[in-house]
Amino acid sequence: MKWLVLSLILFSISTLVSAQEDPEDQHTLPVSLSELAATADLVALTRVLDTDYEYTREFPRGGTAFLQVLIPYKVARALEDILEVYDEGLHFGECYFKNPTVLEEGRRHLVFLKFSKDVEGQYNGLVQGCKLDVLVRDNGQYALRFPVKGIRLADDLSPHAIPMEFQDPYASLEDEEITPGERNELLGKGFLKAVDQHYELNHGIEISVIRKLMGPEGLTLDRTLK
Repeated sequence: MKWLVLSLILFSISTLVSAQEDPEDQHTLPVSLSELAATADLVALTRVLDTDYEYTREFPRGGTAFLQVLIPYKVARALEDILEVYDEGLHFGECYFKNPTVLEEGRRHLVFLKFSKDVEGQYNGLVQGCKLDVLVRDNGQYALRFPVKGIRLADDLSPHAIPMEFQDPYASLEDEEITPGERNELLGKGFLKAVDQHYELNHGIEISVIRKLMGPEGLTLDRTLK
């Protein structure tokens, strides 16, 4: 009888601890595009202009990224000329952007952002992450990078990935940018091709497909706020 009571007590404690941990664990679970869009205050296709970060070795530990909006999809207040996106610390879903050099254009991303509670006019990323990589096709149109990079998505996007050619330098990968296991898997599936001393991505997902998957909550745009 004592063992039964002890087991019930331990089970109750374990259940209570798990319940307390669940909210944090939810942040690490895959999330759908529709959930991201519904949660965000701003959804837009952007280009990185500049960053102002403090670094520990090669890793940013806090600061602001400055983004240009190329295509707005969801706007909840008057759209700033340049978005300021702040983050600090190292954590799951961190929202840091790579700073372009003077010789290159900034990377393009589909971003999901929340209004900052601390600084008026600033934005923060969502807890699940804030950006998905976007590439420029040879016809000048935008496409979501495939395989998807930036946020763990619950959506299976592989049926929507189609062969594409890119004029975007970020579609080119050097050996140090990809693990041997990932490289061999992508080569085997035909999502990567070897070119001279580097590799090139050759599949993407049309932005029109991503817009549909984000659902109506991801396309709530008041034209007067542009």
